[in-house]
Amino acid sequence: MSTKPTTTDLEWTELDQRAVDTARVLAMDSVQKVGNGHPGTAMSLAPAAYLLFQKLMRHDPSDADWTGRDRFVLSPGHTSLTLYVQLFMAGYGLELSDLKAFRTWGSKTPGHPEHGHTRGVETTTGPLGQGIANAVGMAMAARYERGLFDPEAPKGESPFDHTIWAIVSDGDLEEGISAEASSLAGHQKLGNIVALYDDNHISIEGDTETAFSEDVLKRYEAYGWHVQRIEQAANGDFDVQALHTAFQAAKAETERPSIIAARTIIAWPAPNAQNTEASHGSALGEAEVAATKRVMGFDPEQQFQVEDEVFTHVRKVVDRGREAHAAWDKRIQQWREANPERAAEFDRIAAGELPDGWEKTVPVFPVGKDVATRKASGEVLKALGGVIPELWGGSADLAGSNNTTIDASSSFLPEGNPLPEANPYGRTVHFGIREHAMGSTMNGIALHGNTRIYGGTFLVFSDYMRPAVRLAALMKLPVTYVWTHDSIGLGEDGPTHQPVEHMAALRAIPGLNMVRPADANETAIAWREITKRHTTNPAPHGLALTRQNVPTYEANEGVAKGGYVLFEAEGGRPQVILIGTGSEVQLAVEARDALQAEGIPTRVVSMPSVEWFEEQDQAYRDGVLLPDVKARVAVEAGIGLTWHRYVGEAGRIVSLEHFGASADYKVLYREFGLTTDAVVEAARESIADAGRR
Repeated sequence: MSTKPTTTDLEWTELDQRAVDTARVLAMDSVQKVGNGHPGTAMSLAPAAYLLFQKLMRHDPSDADWTGRDRFVLSPGHTSLTLYVQLFMAGYGLELSDLKAFRTWGSKTPGHPEHGHTRGVETTTGPLGQGIANAVGMAMAARYERGLFDPEAPKGESPFDHTIWAIVSDGDLEEGISAEASSLAGHQKLGNIVALYDDNHISIEGDTETAFSEDVLKRYEAYGWHVQRIEQAANGDFDVQALHTAFQAAKAETERPSIIAARTIIAWPAPNAQNTEASHGSALGEAEVAATKRVMGFDPEQQFQVEDEVFTHVRKVVDRGREAHAAWDKRIQQWREANPERAAEFDRIAAGELPDGWEKTVPVFPVGKDVATRKASGEVLKALGGVIPELWGGSADLAGSNNTTIDASSSFLPEGNPLPEANPYGRTVHFGIREHAMGSTMNGIALHGNTRIYGGTFLVFSDYMRPAVRLAALMKLPVTYVWTHDSIGLGEDGPTHQPVEHMAALRAIPGLNMVRPADANETAIAWREITKRHTTNPAPHGLALTRQNVPTYEANEGVAKGGYVLFEAEGGRPQVILIGTGSEVQLAVEARDALQAEGIPTRVVSMPSVEWFEEQDQAYRDGVLLPDVKARVAVEAGIGLTWHRYVGEAGRIVSLEHFGASADYKVLYREFGLTTDAVVEAARESIADAGRR
């Protein structure tokens, strides 16, 4: 097999083509063996993926987490074999046995790529559109990271400069999140993204003419992207030379994100299955697999055929990766010598450590003063921002309401933006009215590493973010959501803006920690705990914060345990336990005063985070919620779904099981029965019920 280049400016030999066809064989065989999966796109995209992993990307298979690497995002996660085969070929640790175990229990090759499960997978993709939005976040993080460590370097000359490569599909571009994220990328002039649009004209329901007919490149041009289109080669396959030229042009464009549209034939070169919707999500069948192998010159009787010559050829990328890494190491060492203070900061941040004394900056709020928890959160953020430079974030156009402006004088905006606070390395991010993209770009930022990201909107609009939040939980990403206006307490905006079911629904997401602080001091301690957990116990956290002022109580370290005794019973062992969360803790406190006046010893438990509370050992939990005290009342201005397991059979829940209304929040609490009197009455009923059991 010839190793002589077949093109003039791209080293593409017959051996390269054989490797591409081998990738197609492996994709077909993997799906055929398990009997299900998506072979067609992996077959047609094989040349593009091979070109990236073998010729263009800066990566080191021996160090998948190398800071200086390019990132690769496969947004259409259903074609996971496009990635798995390249990870196998490039030496990331996947073996033929892993491809043979595709989509089976315990394998390293699940149906969609999973970050943290398979080495070399940069993000979990599956829900379409999420991947390209993750890529936008990675590009944002790369720019912010550069600003932290090497802002003066000319473009392309910093060791922190790298490229985010992505493959996107028709499905990705139909999902609304991709429009949000792509608009943001164009506005931010993220010149470090290169996306290949696989324009194969096929969806599950057939030709994309069923639902998708816009001119994608004109849309992206309007977003501010650099756009290119390449045509097929004469035989219907990728024109590899044209694709290589387009990739190089896109990488050279540093002022705009780039997208390259490539008309492809799904399942190429299968003689009967190509260009069919069946090849998208079904095994081709033994006869078609055999016929396709014959077309490409492979033995139809062999499965998972990888010739020694091909294997040796593709694994050379390991040596090239090490060489690129070594060259980068020299550059980073030169940078270290020229920037010792920044180098020390880089080492601290990369290790997940926090600056000495950072906790002392977290404010303590005076007892007795009424403060909205959103306002307290804003003060804590500004304090933390003063000492933790890697902390950045913003809001979906609600910064003034969310109190998420960490630095009003420094906005993350590209060169050329007319606003006076514009700074390509600014601290405050303006996500725009793009909640879904905000959630997913935050995921990309967290995946990129070396920064700490938060983002805010109203709690009710967490609905727009939910798919991205779920993926953050699945990946255990340390992102922080600042969700304000957390109940009917927001008042006059009415039921469209008043969350009722949201806390219970968000608590239902495994791995998402929701924190609804009762007051300013709980908010401060919650932020401190979330900041600590960023590396020690990474997970997404949602802060649910009030619009209205609430009383401030003594700071209590029990907040970090999710639930604690805020006020103990007086006059004996508790007869009833009142459990409050968020703004309703004050109702529990007032109800305790009334019950104590009646001679009923009453304990108040504040439970800002059910998830943190459930992490504690049984002894601690039993010490807070005494097992022998069966009379219990939980109170929250939302549906009561969360609280049944805590109040038990004799317990009562004071909750809101319907939508809100437009009125002053005090009126709403009164009219909907969220009052001190209601909690007192519920306590009496619970005490009586417990006595009968």
